[in-house]
Amino acid sequence: MSYDDILLDLEDGIATITMNRPDKLNAYTADMGEEITHAFRALQRDDAVRAVVLTGAGKAFCAGVDLEHLKAHEAGQSKSKGVRLGEEDFLRKLPLEITDFPKPVIAAMNGHAVGVGITMAMPCDIRIAADDAKIGFVFGKLGILPGLGSTHLLPQIVGMAKAQELVLTAKKILGPEAEAIGLVNKSVPKDEVLPTAQAMAREMAEIDPIVLRHAKAALYFGGAHSMAAAMKNEQKQSAIMKAEREAAKAGQ
Repeated sequence: MSYDDILLDLEDGIATITMNRPDKLNAYTADMGEEITHAFRALQRDDAVRAVVLTGAGKAFCAGVDLEHLKAHEAGQSKSKGVRLGEEDFLRKLPLEITDFPKPVIAAMNGHAVGVGITMAMPCDIRIAADDAKIGFVFGKLGILPGLGSTHLLPQIVGMAKAQELVLTAKKILGPEAEAIGLVNKSVPKDEVLPTAQAMAREMAEIDPIVLRHAKAALYFGGAHSMAAAMKNEQKQSAIMKAEREAAKAGQ
């Protein structure tokens, strides 16, 4: 399928979704959100895909919601081809679908990631940011609350104190500080962001996809439950994984 606001490429088992509104710094619209959601759902069903990288074209990853789009929505004059802003599956369902996604997902934040630009990266398993990227939960300045499950994910990732600081001040930080507080895994020069993400994706692609799927699920389960529950789940998932691997080998 061809898209208007994103690009989708697949090479050596690595799918790259690129937000492609560079003249608008990849500012978010409902149509873009619907296309990203459609792409993720298609990639989930594609056995050739071993990992997914989400990035942006041009100077920015995503500089937040398209303000013209937002104003048109608020005025009841939205020109979106699909659902109205705020009603799309990207906002309501995709964060859960990404955390449940059976393959690793890496956000390659090649530039500024502000507002929805950072919250869309939060459900991804790994985040790589440009060292000059401005990253900010600026929702307070817009009179709205953070979405996409970020009020759950952000405290888990950086701790409650840092989450409060980032959200309540609505300040922007650069890639190195984001790495220092654990918001992103790595901060690298801008031209190294996508190669770094794709290299990591290739490392993941060398591992049995059945193992990756169960390892990701076990980590998310363990992070949300007690250690005792996590240990029981590890045993359960290990048994299921072993059976699936044996069945896959038998079917070859």
